[in-house]
Amino acid sequence: MNIRDLNYILAVSETGNFSKAADICYVSQPTLSGQIKKLESELGVSIFERTNRKVEITAVGEEILAHARQIISEAETIKSLARNYQDPLAGPLRIGAIPTVSPYVMPLILEPIKRNYSQMRLVLSEERTEQLISRLKHHEIDAALLATETFDSEFESTPLFKEPFWVAYPADHRFYEMESVNTAELMNESLLLLAKGHCLADQARSICHMAGNNPENEMADLRASSLETLIQLVGAGYGVTLLPALAMGGSWTSGSGVIAQPLDDANAYRQISLVYRKSFPRPQALTALMDTILKRIPNTVEPLATPS
Repeated sequence: MNIRDLNYILAVSETGNFSKAADICYVSQPTLSGQIKKLESELGVSIFERTNRKVEITAVGEEILAHARQIISEAETIKSLARNYQDPLAGPLRIGAIPTVSPYVMPLILEPIKRNYSQMRLVLSEERTEQLISRLKHHEIDAALLATETFDSEFESTPLFKEPFWVAYPADHRFYEMESVNTAELMNESLLLLAKGHCLADQARSICHMAGNNPENEMADLRASSLETLIQLVGAGYGVTLLPALAMGGSWTSGSGVIAQPLDDANAYRQISLVYRKSFPRPQALTALMDTILKRIPNTVEPLATPS
């Protein structure tokens, strides 16, 4: 049984005539009749009751034809889908991003993507690094914006930009009077971190290690699950924190009682990369995404690639 045979029986049912059905299917009548008889023999039932004057559909034939119509419709949908995907910039592009990147990058690119690539539909998800890598491996997403290296040979990684860290502190903090703040100045501060599992917490912890600070201090119980909560803790006077540069575009920068300035340390940054499977069949869509990001990022970050 194949789609061609189903088209044959559907043509006969619609025309009520083998000769007319053969014309519709662009085959000879003996060819069409022979294929239908072969299908009936394979199924062990008669789909049509034939007489010299007319062709009638049997009861089981009616049920078979109902399913045949569904199958042919689904086959046409598959063909249509394939035709759409012949344009690599058309269709959904499933992008994941870590929570400390997504709220700041996505607002920059959604409108330009919609305007410049109207056939592309971004499907966004925000999760931690390990979940995104797992979903990428299981083909549940197509690419992910990550701030940590991946060493899986199945993946390709394209660095997009370096994002410096800024130090955020209450408006009445001693840092307010200083022209610059370096990592050594963090040594005696209560540094607030995100909860375990966030790569940003590990990166901040690494900077603290360079400064000789011990992140496992009495502030451990106040670790936050989001940057917004972290900023609220800073504004309430519980300590200081490190924020990625793109977070400076957030609404919290006004009226929060929090001041932020670049950390004076050339090594205090994270690298944001787009990670994707080497086998992903639409690299042009990923290039369009990366180009849009690189064209829209502010000058507080350093591009690591040039838009094509």
